[in-house]
Amino acid sequence: MKQLTFRNGDKLDILGLGTWKSKPGEVYDAIRSAIKIGYRHFDCAFIYMNEKEIGHAFADAFAAGDVKREDVWITSKLWNNSHKKEDVLPAMKKTLSDLQLDYLDLYLVHWPHVFKKDFMGATKAEETWSTAEVPHIETWREMEAAVDAGLAKHIGVCNFNKHKLKALSEQASIIPEMNQVELHPMLHQNDLLEFCKENGVHVTAYSPLGSPDRSAGMKASDEPNLFEHPVIKELARKHNCTEAQIMIAWAMQRGTAVIPKSVNPERQLQNFLSTEINLSEDDMQLMASADTGYRYVKGQFWAFEGTEYSVDWLWNR
Repeated sequence: MKQLTFRNGDKLDILGLGTWKSKPGEVYDAIRSAIKIGYRHFDCAFIYMNEKEIGHAFADAFAAGDVKREDVWITSKLWNNSHKKEDVLPAMKKTLSDLQLDYLDLYLVHWPHVFKKDFMGATKAEETWSTAEVPHIETWREMEAAVDAGLAKHIGVCNFNKHKLKALSEQASIIPEMNQVELHPMLHQNDLLEFCKENGVHVTAYSPLGSPDRSAGMKASDEPNLFEHPVIKELARKHNCTEAQIMIAWAMQRGTAVIPKSVNPERQLQNFLSTEINLSEDDMQLMASADTGYRYVKGQFWAFEGTEYSVDWLWNR
């Protein structure tokens, strides 16, 4: 399997297992089966509300000898209501406790938005802090402290556009090593990828299949189905594989890590076998024609009147 190499030489399998929307009661078995299939890269987050069960799965897998802790890469993320200086490390320690780990391989700032401590999901302006009141660098200094304390080996961000990433990097002692963003055949984000490449920042693709199992409240009534896209279907026929395998192989071929979610062992295996698919230059050029800049995760749920937090701020400023 292809790997991404970090500045200190650590290596990350380019294909991982996502756990967003993996329900309690399902995610334990999903982790155990994925480990047995060969997955060694796992993407978690506090806000997914399933880290305790994931922690049990890891603890049991380690105890059973299925895999050693040092042979798996575990990522988690800091939620929006813990960006203030005094909240970052306690939030991280809660995640470590839930996951039954001594350290994370990678810890990410989940979104650039800042919520007040009591509001897990802010719904109005007065439940947020501005980035003037709680600047990203305040949060980042504590992320750096987590590295210094041995609680995280690497740190990065999610959903940061190139302007925010550049501004943070210019103030940071540890330059972000990962930016996790939505990427799929209808959203290539070439400009952001090129910026990250030029600045030594790895990229992870989330929602690589369009996240069709998102809640109805997060979906647009007219959103496209990637599995029905003619370009994807054509390439799946050509390579005698599934549409999902084509999308995953495309992400890996671009040099981005990719974290499709599945709790189904058969589908986990199908996704894992995407590593055996090689797309030609012609295939990649054909896939380029599918790019329309379409976002499934638009960010409109945190566009509050009376704040800087608009959709345009999130993706473009």
